[in-house]
Amino acid sequence: MTTTAQQTSRPQPETSRPQPARGAEIRRHELAAFLRSRRERIKPEQVGLPRGARRRTPGLRREEVAQLSAVGVTWYTWLEQARDIQVSVQVLDALARGLRLDAGERAHLFQLAGSTDPTPAANCSSITPALREMLTRLEPIPACIQNSRYDILAYNRTYGRLLGDLDAVPAEDRNCILLVHTNKEWQAAVVHLEETQRLMAARLRASLAGHLGEPAWKMLLKRLEESPAFRENWRRYEVVTTRSRTKEFLNPYVGLLTLEHTDLWLAPEAGARMVTYTPTNPETRQRLERLYELACGTPVG
Repeated sequence: MTTTAQQTSRPQPETSRPQPARGAEIRRHELAAFLRSRRERIKPEQVGLPRGARRRTPGLRREEVAQLSAVGVTWYTWLEQARDIQVSVQVLDALARGLRLDAGERAHLFQLAGSTDPTPAANCSSITPALREMLTRLEPIPACIQNSRYDILAYNRTYGRLLGDLDAVPAEDRNCILLVHTNKEWQAAVVHLEETQRLMAARLRASLAGHLGEPAWKMLLKRLEESPAFRENWRRYEVVTTRSRTKEFLNPYVGLLTLEHTDLWLAPEAGARMVTYTPTNPETRQRLERLYELACGTPVG
């Protein structure tokens, strides 16, 4: 009996054991190779860096990627060396932007890192065909669907040209408060820019109370901190739950638009709402019709 017990408890051969660590190691090496390939394809001139006569790498250096992504050089080097380290979604988001990854490459990056992309661009399952049909039927009234973080989840053609060319903005950057603080085209289109920035920051703080510590919110705040105007308004600790309903935009295609802002709440507990802008005068109505024609590809005379 003793012999049998000893034989039964004898360690099993290494090949018969489950090896989850081996899969993680393979993913780390695949992630390292993917990062290197994306880094080497970017020319310094594409990101405003001098090439220099002594550059050996075909693309960017590791320290340059770290600088562009606001990530520590050592941390990024460890990633390319396939070190066993934990990578936050904030770092992955910064690398995706620094390396200029498209939507497919961004999804691949998060998958290799074993993380879920928290940006709405990665998952918009809440936008049903019925909601998209409503947005279309509202034309030429500009309309979009936003959440409490100001992410633009869906929009119609007129809204896409309301403050510039929203189609040209990467999906992960389509966030109203981010664009109004960092996008020159949007800033030029908002007539009362400073007031708008202050009110949006105050409304964002009010919404933040229910989302403290959530990765997507932390990512947004980190990006917004690059704006001096946002940092100043954020330090005020103002909280606003309602805002002015009349908006003025200097549209780059058709001129001044005076619009009535309305929130149609879809899921108040989640902050999801349909935002519409109806004209307050005949001139604005005519200009919205011209803007819709332009958005549809019809020449505007």
